[in-house]
Amino acid sequence: MVAPISFAEACFHVAAHSAAILSANAFKARHCDLLRALGRVLAAPVLADRDQPPFPRVTRDGFAVRAEDIASATPLRVVGQLRAGEPWPPGNPPLAAGEAVEIMTGAALPPGADAVLMVEHARETLAGSIDDSSAEASQHRSVTPQVGRTLTAGENVVPRGSEARCGELLLEPGTRLGPEHIALAASCGLRSIPVFPQPRVAILATGDELVEPSLPWPGFEPPANQEKTPIQSHQIYDSNSFALSALLRRAGAIPLRQRPALDQLDDLADCIRQGLDAAPLLLLTGGVSRGKFDLVEDVLASMGAEFFFTGVTMQPGKPVVFGRVPATATRSPRYFFGLPGNPVSAMVTFRLFVQPVLAAMSGEQRWQPNMALARLAADLRVKPGLTRFLPAHLDTSQPVATVTAVRTQGSGDLAANARANCYVIVPDNCDVLATDQIVQVLLR
Repeated sequence: MVAPISFAEACFHVAAHSAAILSANAFKARHCDLLRALGRVLAAPVLADRDQPPFPRVTRDGFAVRAEDIASATPLRVVGQLRAGEPWPPGNPPLAAGEAVEIMTGAALPPGADAVLMVEHARETLAGSIDDSSAEASQHRSVTPQVGRTLTAGENVVPRGSEARCGELLLEPGTRLGPEHIALAASCGLRSIPVFPQPRVAILATGDELVEPSLPWPGFEPPANQEKTPIQSHQIYDSNSFALSALLRRAGAIPLRQRPALDQLDDLADCIRQGLDAAPLLLLTGGVSRGKFDLVEDVLASMGAEFFFTGVTMQPGKPVVFGRVPATATRSPRYFFGLPGNPVSAMVTFRLFVQPVLAAMSGEQRWQPNMALARLAADLRVKPGLTRFLPAHLDTSQPVATVTAVRTQGSGDLAANARANCYVIVPDNCDVLATDQIVQVLLR
């Protein structure tokens, strides 16, 4: 029996194979509508189609002026108005000394102006008499700054090209596209964008005790073609394949769920072969411990599998397995993870080990687990020797985030895991984390 390796060693193995996957894959780009590109990985660089902003953009409602005119506190004659989207009228001369233009946020600063006096910092007056027509009176509007108010050139204006110059690289290939990236691509006028294909991942839960969930919500009837599977007192519903499917979809992959495999060599081997044929990555849950009916490693070994590790000194997730099955005449080599059958263990090991490999298969250039620092709300005592990931709740409502461990019955406690929103990380050489200590947390 091979001894478990440390958490750090396991991370090293996963990172090395992720890098190899990324460099070996010849990804074929596909064009995707921008509205459907969220979560996909960019396949080509996005360049600025023009200067951004393409004109000196006003950031406040107010009056476009020459800053030097404000210093004199002399009333400035309002000679026009500009809204966002309106051009400076062709043939109009630049703004002259002693003139101002009423202007709205987002408009282009008119020629001759170099700053904007905010409307709340300005005093308006009408030079005409009350007998003047409204049109004539409006021609005599003037504006002065509030007493003591100063203005410098460039104030309340974003200069042309200050965000990006035409042709400048804005997004690199290998970027996982979030809402901010989608907005940036749209600002360059792009309606579609090249992305890498979504990786397909087979999911196989194992265990004689597993039953497919089939109960409808109370008061709602299931579809006519959906069979209701009765569950016995000694059985449990398969939650792992549903959890892994959700995690895969969130990570931008396509999950391929299989029926649960029985704890029998022939059935398990058939299901594993089907999973290996279906996708370049196979996730198994259960059957990776050292029990009499934990057969996953035996079956994989009979297929010539190379094991990179078969256990990690961590909790939850100690029995986790990572390896690769060699190529056959009909398919390329296949990576696999044997995740523990306990649901919390499966989800933690997915986030730590599966996700880097998945990111590489997606063409993502840089991936790191989502970590943060927080202040521990109460003492936390553990037995040293294992790197632990304990379900916890992170409270970000205060200036310094605090984290509290969630009471749990172990790595099978899905209810406690659902109440948590992160995991407190306890190093393997630590037996106590004290109140107010800054600790590292794994976010979801």
